[in-house]
Amino acid sequence: MGASTHTVTNQPPPLAGHDVFATDRALVEAVERHVEADLLDEVREELSGLGRSAGSAQVQEWAAQADDNPPRLRSHDRYGHRIDEVEFHPAWHRLLGKGVAAGLTAAWTRPAGQVRRAAAFLVWTQAEAGTGCPLSMTHAAVPALRADPELAAEWEPRLTSVVYDRGLRPAHLKAGVLFGMGMTEKQGGSDVRANTTVARPLAEAGTYELTGHKWFCSAPMSDAFLVLAQAPQGLTCFLVPRVLADGTRNVFLIQRLKDKLGNRSNASAEVEFDGTWARRVGEEGRGVRTIIEMVAATRLDCVLGSAGLMRQAVAQAVHHCTHREAFGGPLADKPLMRNVLADLALESEAATTLALRLAAACDDGGEQERALLRIAVPAAKYWVTKRCAPVAVEAAECLGGNGYVEESGMPRLVRESPLNSIWEGAGNVQALDVLRALRREPGAFDAYLREVGAARGADHRLDAAVKNLLTELADLEGVEARARRLVERLALVLQGALLVRYAPPEVADAFCASRLGGDWGPTFGTLPHMLNLASLVERARPAA
Repeated sequence: MGASTHTVTNQPPPLAGHDVFATDRALVEAVERHVEADLLDEVREELSGLGRSAGSAQVQEWAAQADDNPPRLRSHDRYGHRIDEVEFHPAWHRLLGKGVAAGLTAAWTRPAGQVRRAAAFLVWTQAEAGTGCPLSMTHAAVPALRADPELAAEWEPRLTSVVYDRGLRPAHLKAGVLFGMGMTEKQGGSDVRANTTVARPLAEAGTYELTGHKWFCSAPMSDAFLVLAQAPQGLTCFLVPRVLADGTRNVFLIQRLKDKLGNRSNASAEVEFDGTWARRVGEEGRGVRTIIEMVAATRLDCVLGSAGLMRQAVAQAVHHCTHREAFGGPLADKPLMRNVLADLALESEAATTLALRLAAACDDGGEQERALLRIAVPAAKYWVTKRCAPVAVEAAECLGGNGYVEESGMPRLVRESPLNSIWEGAGNVQALDVLRALRREPGAFDAYLREVGAARGADHRLDAAVKNLLTELADLEGVEARARRLVERLALVLQGALLVRYAPPEVADAFCASRLGGDWGPTFGTLPHMLNLASLVERARPAA
């Protein structure tokens, strides 16, 4: 009866039941490099626990459920009362709760907090990226609130809690809270100084009434938001709670939820303020300077999120090609496929290495490290997030037609891949931010040169790239038109220097030959054939 055609053969097993952290050699080595020895066992155990959870079949099922069941807006209750609530699938709450419990909002209270939290964020992003938005904004709100010690003392213990306490109630009655952010408006976008939302001072010092809107306000179920509005002295940062201390709802009118390309498990809303109560954060007229601390942290999370997504895409591609046979053997052993996989793995490792180095600089907090971050964060945000989409698409192609089918999980990665490049300032904004630092903060470029200079003499292609970069920077005439090219080179040189110092020789050699030496085509799979590509693929292999 032809029953033999019903036998399923040559299909890879699911990539499930593995430790997402422990099988990522680049990430493990970065953690070991940046965490002090007396903390290392504790941190590794913590990250492996989260890695096993992220790689489990149960969490993968929750992720699929959360993505398949996007949040829904309930503007009114059955009686016609306006409630402005967002309903999420139970899987979303389970994922978000695990993220909070894993300390993804608690970095500011723990030793080596930024590195261990960065590694955890990179791991948990691979389960479902949608929960990354509220986790990131809650984490990033802490440095912004520290502009007002009184507000920080009140809110920081709630923000850094490892308890996910869902539901809209007064913040002082909750074991933990989540924060969101509202900067952009429909008429201005990234040009936040064009904001029209008005803040009118109230009788109580430091309190205001807001009237206006926000065009993008993600995670609108959060307990409070940092927003920008025009006060009498200019653009100012404000804290807007969803529920007031007496238990009444603040005026927070959700007009609609965005229908987005990806990140579908997370809600992004258009909101209106109409006599909305708010507290000032920092000084009037210094809103951008106050909230920029939050933006810097969320931009680093964009780098981490893209690095995590790339790692998951590469892991899926390598896993598939290891178990799938064609033309007489495993796909991963075919020279052409091996080149593609090695090239993808190289991009992923470079992103991970750079992201964790920036997190370590945040932990250090010294003057030179802060100066390095001033250039390195926007440069990394520009480059790493832009590399994410082509990596995800190429990785999906490694699965062939299977990668185009929703059940593989690859289309979800592809849809998610452009997000971090767009959010928290798109490419041009990052490039202009780097130019601003180069012009106004000479210490920032000095710190960058010291960082890449630590690898001087180790690879002639890296040395030549640094020399060419200095030549290009010597002439800043008309630099804005070539800012993208310049920022790309800044990021690549920094990645190359880090890999030369820390990665296995075959990884550094491949990166410098292709990304810096020019022996590389415009698509993945065009690495020089004489490189040790098999070891790059083996290094990227997730052991299921």
